[in-house]
Amino acid sequence: MFTMSNRNTSKIRILSIDGGGIRGIIPAAIVEYLEIRIRALTNNQQAKIGDYFDLIAGTSTGGILTCIYLCPDENDNTKPRYSASDALNLYLKNGNKIFYKNFWQQFKNFKLWNENFPADSLEQLLHQYLGNTLLSQLTKPCVITAYNFYERKAMFFNSADSRKLGGEVKEFKVKNVARATSAAPTYFEPAMINSLSEAPHYLIDGGVFVNNPALCAYSEARDLKFNDQQVLRGTYKNPKPDLPSAKDMLLVSIGTGSSRNRYEFDDLRNAGLIKWLPVIIDIMMSGNSETVHYHLTKMWDTLEGDDKKDYYRLEPELGMASPDMDNVKKKNLKLLHDAGQTYVFNNLDTLNEIADKLILHS
Repeated sequence: MFTMSNRNTSKIRILSIDGGGIRGIIPAAIVEYLEIRIRALTNNQQAKIGDYFDLIAGTSTGGILTCIYLCPDENDNTKPRYSASDALNLYLKNGNKIFYKNFWQQFKNFKLWNENFPADSLEQLLHQYLGNTLLSQLTKPCVITAYNFYERKAMFFNSADSRKLGGEVKEFKVKNVARATSAAPTYFEPAMINSLSEAPHYLIDGGVFVNNPALCAYSEARDLKFNDQQVLRGTYKNPKPDLPSAKDMLLVSIGTGSSRNRYEFDDLRNAGLIKWLPVIIDIMMSGNSETVHYHLTKMWDTLEGDDKKDYYRLEPELGMASPDMDNVKKKNLKLLHDAGQTYVFNNLDTLNEIADKLILHS
């Protein structure tokens, strides 16, 4: 087991959270445990998870959680405003507001005329939590994914670029970034957002190309001078590796609940578009996550000693919860929370080890 005496040098601590709609409850519950553990170990009941990662990445629901964890406090913009429990409660208390449709919306959906849910409730909730905070004001570097369907290119929102001189073209309101990364096709209408330079961007959920953003987080970290980032944010404490490689990183990647649906050959051999569409989306999301995990595992396997143990892929099971990304029935919200807590209970040694390392490398 990892012990505090193993310390050699401070590492860049990275958190990555997959997409998955309301299933974001599961990683939110796991992160809440890490925060509780850190508070117990440091004897600091005000500690927040945003203080214990140097970079956070997220896609879709993971992107929303990233924004919540890194949103600055109103009284001290170098500190995060929200705890991990606050982030979890956003879903538990407001999930039914995010995925809500009135009778007229249900009628339009029945006719296949429109997206599944109006975005109004989601946008109001994001404004409530994030206000007019700018991307550059987030307390740590981030990577949040979306896809520009007009320009046909992947988009990576990161607070480091928005802080650079002349960075208005890369500067956005955080609530708009969160709206863009969660604009899942068929669930919400696409997001049209403007940078501070007033350039429009037409975006959908980053899950269409990278549901697991852990490899994106690694690539972003490789290009960052973390000491400069600390100075810019007024948070410089201990020296950090600049332009770090894998041996300089502690990477924690969390899924939103695995669901291995089996598809029978006879059911799909003559299937058309409507029948194939949900299957393709399911395979695309799980296949991307598996591919990213494969590459990162191979990268960390090349390292020596304890360094090769500093990549963690946490892949909780859904248990009895629904795999649907929009199932916000009260019973399912509880089942998702139970799935997260069950993962915690069954993996205490691993999670405690992660918490130890997060403190060690702070």
